[in-house]
Amino acid sequence: MKTRSLLSVSLNFFALFFAITAFITTYWCVGTQRVPKPKCSKLRTHQCIDYGVNETDPNKVVYSWETGDDRFLFRQFHTGIWFSCEENIHDESERCRSFIDLAPASEKGMLWLSLVSEMLYILLLMVGFSLMCMELIHSSNVIDGLKLNAFAAVFTVLSGLLGMVAHVMYTQVFQVTVSHGPPDWRPYNWDYGWSFCLAWASFTCCMGASVTTLNSYTKTVIEFRHKRKTFEQTIWEENAREAYGYFRDNSLHSISKSVDIYSSQSLNSGRRTPIPAASLDFVDFAVSLGEEQC
Repeated sequence: MKTRSLLSVSLNFFALFFAITAFITTYWCVGTQRVPKPKCSKLRTHQCIDYGVNETDPNKVVYSWETGDDRFLFRQFHTGIWFSCEENIHDESERCRSFIDLAPASEKGMLWLSLVSEMLYILLLMVGFSLMCMELIHSSNVIDGLKLNAFAAVFTVLSGLLGMVAHVMYTQVFQVTVSHGPPDWRPYNWDYGWSFCLAWASFTCCMGASVTTLNSYTKTVIEFRHKRKTFEQTIWEENAREAYGYFRDNSLHSISKSVDIYSSQSLNSGRRTPIPAASLDFVDFAVSLGEEQC
């Protein structure tokens, strides 16, 4: 049981660590955005479009022969629950915007539900982890350990369900935002990032911890009932053995007493010498009784 408890605590710890890491990072979804190339300047001569005029003849227009995707830049972006950050095409910094502001108005309610579910998921994981640690401390007391184990399993299962709902709702909100979000933000291509993988790894560890905790609780209850049944059966057998010995001793005592009474009556009538009850042979007694009757 100690091994299963340690396994449950370890899985719950990893689930809590992964959940907090995914919640505060911005790599749930990553990809690229296609933006028009900026105008060339003295400070920027590459990855730009020159719309300037001919220096020798100002009346002549300079044309750009770049077409298709050559007219665009592809900048990297990464998005989390709270913020979405993309590269700044003018320097090496990043520009971050609130993902709540980027989401369409029709999806803001679901996004807030996802945020609340994620926070409740982390909170219930913390409660379950605390109860599991308390169970390890009170491992000497079986009844208290079982109660803590049961509550820890319930909180862990509830947290796992909330986490799953939160992840699914965020995924749906992001997909809608990709199609109906601001034009300057819409991704050219995207995929799920390592924060998203951590979130689902946290859910997997949470479910593993809950299953292990329930298994430990069930096995402990079954073992406790089996030991109780064995103890009751042992007590019943001992009581039956004592009762059998008591009735056997009383029966022998009654027979011996009856023999003594019969011997005394035979002595008073002058027919036989009394025979001690301890050395009396029942076969000889039956033979002598038959001779007397003859």
